[in-house]
Amino acid sequence: MSDAEQRAAPHLNTLILLTAMSVLSLNMFLPSLAAIADEFGVDYAVANLSMGAFLAVTVVLQVIIGPLSDRYGRRPVMLAGMVVFTIGSIWCFWAQDIAGFLSGRMLQAAGVVGIALSRAVVRDMHGPKEAASMLGYISMVMAIAPMTGPTIGGFLHEAFGWRSNFAVYALIGAGLLWLTWRDLGETNINRAATMGEQFATYPELLKSRRFWGYALCSSLSVGAFYIYITGIVLIGVSVFGLRPTTVGMTVGAIAVGFSFGSYLSGRLAKRLPLWQLMIGGRVVGLVGLGVGFVIVLTGFVHPVTYVGAVIFVGMGNGLTLPSTNSGAMSVRPRLAGSASGLSGAMSVAMGAGLTSLTGAVLTPQNGAVLMMAMMVAVVVASLLCALYVRWLDVVEPLVEEAG
Repeated sequence: MSDAEQRAAPHLNTLILLTAMSVLSLNMFLPSLAAIADEFGVDYAVANLSMGAFLAVTVVLQVIIGPLSDRYGRRPVMLAGMVVFTIGSIWCFWAQDIAGFLSGRMLQAAGVVGIALSRAVVRDMHGPKEAASMLGYISMVMAIAPMTGPTIGGFLHEAFGWRSNFAVYALIGAGLLWLTWRDLGETNINRAATMGEQFATYPELLKSRRFWGYALCSSLSVGAFYIYITGIVLIGVSVFGLRPTTVGMTVGAIAVGFSFGSYLSGRLAKRLPLWQLMIGGRVVGLVGLGVGFVIVLTGFVHPVTYVGAVIFVGMGNGLTLPSTNSGAMSVRPRLAGSASGLSGAMSVAMGAGLTSLTGAVLTPQNGAVLMMAMMVAVVVASLLCALYVRWLDVVEPLVEEAG
């Protein structure tokens, strides 16, 4: 293998760190939100725009960075993202008012390219089954980030103040910029000659029923997670009477299931067809959740059985998502970046919509039953999408492209 070829194959740890940074950028500073609102003299809701605006920019970004990386390559877009993220972090650190802080957060969001491009890099280097296996291992480790991020951020806040979170973000961004420069060579060898030529190929992807089946299955699977993390805080306090620390543990329970399911994906994806893991994950999630829902309907509402049922949703997502992500990028391998970005944008948008809906309809009186019912509904819908993709595989077998 030549030196250039060696540089084009990044270490798995590099891709894991780039992906984890994308998650940490969303949630590590959350324990500081109230203090940020106080310092800038604004309502908590205004400071919380640092989350809403971040997600909005992320949705738009996912649609843009994929095509850019398909045209110009994964390496330059990833490097540019790390530079922008680092600048945005420094901007937030020095912010003197809420407008400056929110502007910095939007810059940070514009630099969060790790998730979409890491998936595209994996698909550049491997076939569908091998890519699903690697994505499973990346997801397994990445699941740690949402559990540990707020804890780290809370410690930094208590020890050094809220701005220390953004100093650490800046250091992480600079460190990953160096790591990307050293380890991530260019893996996209089938770039279009011009952006016009690139855009001309998009109808192939957008008209693909198989792509939309994979993407919707993925988005709805993630949607169940968003419903849970939005509703369990209300239910944990008002229904179960749990202390805040224990509520935090119930939030992390679904991530534990996701980590285990992702591990199984990494082990099994090379040996099993994608559709078996995709549908199997949906069945695992639905069966576990269905048993929990029946228990709730009988009138027995207990945190152990309730959260225990939801762990199966996380496990099912860990089995399903690596396969759906790999499958979506395998429909048109030369458009892997575009497929990864578009499916990622759909997942974020679905999550944002279901988060808003969950917050609007749940009450202490209906929460335990309604949240479980909403999760069952989206898991059933995701299973139908998975079965649709399998039907397409039978009636319209996909011809694998080179690259």
